[in-house]
Amino acid sequence: MNTGKNKVVLRGIFSLALIAGLGFNSFAQAQKANWHNLDLKTDSVFGVSTEKAYTELLKGKKSTPVIVGVLDGGVDIKHEDLLSVIWVNKKEIPNNGKDDDKNGYIDDVNGWNFLGSAKGSVSHEALELTRVLRRDKAKFEGLTAETVKPADLPAFQQYQKAQADFDKQTNEAKNAVANISGLKNALDEMVKKMGKENPTLTDFQNYTPQSDLEGRLKNIMVSQLKNSAYDAFYKSQIVKGLEHYQDQLTYNLNMDFDPRAELVGDNYADSKQKNYGNNDVTGPDASHGTHVSGIIAADRTNDIGIKGVADNVKIMGVRSVPDGDERDKDVANAIRYAVDNGAKVLNMSFGKAYSWDKKTVDEAVKYAMSKDVLIVQAAGNDNKNLDVEKSFPDRRYEGGGIADSYIVVGASGSVDDKTLKADFSNYGKTTVDVFAPGVQIYSTVPGSKYEAYNGTSMASPVVAGLAALIREYYPKLKAKQVKDIILKSVVKVNHNVDLETGEGETPKSVPFSDLCITGGIVNTYNALKLAADYK
Repeated sequence: MNTGKNKVVLRGIFSLALIAGLGFNSFAQAQKANWHNLDLKTDSVFGVSTEKAYTELLKGKKSTPVIVGVLDGGVDIKHEDLLSVIWVNKKEIPNNGKDDDKNGYIDDVNGWNFLGSAKGSVSHEALELTRVLRRDKAKFEGLTAETVKPADLPAFQQYQKAQADFDKQTNEAKNAVANISGLKNALDEMVKKMGKENPTLTDFQNYTPQSDLEGRLKNIMVSQLKNSAYDAFYKSQIVKGLEHYQDQLTYNLNMDFDPRAELVGDNYADSKQKNYGNNDVTGPDASHGTHVSGIIAADRTNDIGIKGVADNVKIMGVRSVPDGDERDKDVANAIRYAVDNGAKVLNMSFGKAYSWDKKTVDEAVKYAMSKDVLIVQAAGNDNKNLDVEKSFPDRRYEGGGIADSYIVVGASGSVDDKTLKADFSNYGKTTVDVFAPGVQIYSTVPGSKYEAYNGTSMASPVVAGLAALIREYYPKLKAKQVKDIILKSVVKVNHNVDLETGEGETPKSVPFSDLCITGGIVNTYNALKLAADYK
């Protein structure tokens, strides 16, 4: 993935109107703030029928609280729509500087942050690709296939592959910065000629282009301003787009950038080390984790904001994902922390193309499986076939075997037609289990605000929320049974969908059943009906 937070990967400015996880898709139905919880037959949007389930199946029924671990970039625990659903460690006395519950973490009242110390918290990070390449350069730089030791040849070939990948991503980021900067300058000049700081759709329609570039920009703006005000478009598409690629060059793809030693101070070579970090579960940028948390469990009773999928959940924030790629040691420790403190469902909306220490993550996943915990992971946003391209974490263990209580989720849109597969979503007939809504999902963001994001990062918490909901009302069900229920109760998609094959190329039409194991979209109503009679 391009970032550890699993945001939409950009394929060209304006081409998808998706930058920094924000979208301005044109379909009107998706503007419904709660569309992902609605019903296809009743509401004409391909939601997961959550509201129907509450109305017809859950009214008057009692539930048991379920803790959901949100392993992410941080959670705004003070958000108005999350205040009532934030997990509180009752064994810990707040702010007394002591480890009251003797779990190795001081003042972990609402969770833990494995990306910091008393000195502060990591915000930006390098990609795992960058870190792996930095590690291997010391051994392989200057060697060739003929001069490297025969025993090291496989590792050397992987090093060469990583170097080519790094060079490709670096060049793409440099080109994107140049292109967006050029477009920004041209657009700024157009707006200056109009004499308005915040021009309207009509202003652009009435503008007479003075060059071919301005003509193209006019067409783009006329299209985009049908769905957004100029200032909102400019900030999210132009400013954040430029920032996105500049950050890639400054942090993610910078061989000299390594904030770990200064801000975390652990012995990174010691994968068994776990007692590091701080109790700042919000961190420097909690937008992604807060959005994920709202999808799972935003207060359904307060008549403000949005409605989460689950109605009796406590969100445990475990900060382990920076702006860049997460580190395997932190992921493993985050899983173990959440499990040891009572989480029964874990949401992991992150992923990367390289792994530093997969064995350590595998051991943590096995631990979660042994403790009857269900893990839900986003498939990723590179439009890749995970059957043939690696992505980490990976539920397939090194040496064989697979995590059985583990669901991988792709992203779908709101319309039941050829566009149902989100064009950015990864897929895999044998590696992705299900799809769930992940386009224009409106949810909580820091400062008691709300925004619509796109990504499998948004689809995963829909499924995590459903898993928690099942465990609330049917607490005797095991994690493997909950997974089985979710997979067996999908709404099958019996038509072809578009599969993007490359920039400027005609999409390929494929059966939806080729994209995931179940060939369907998760459904809360169907799942709860099945859970009631599950044996």
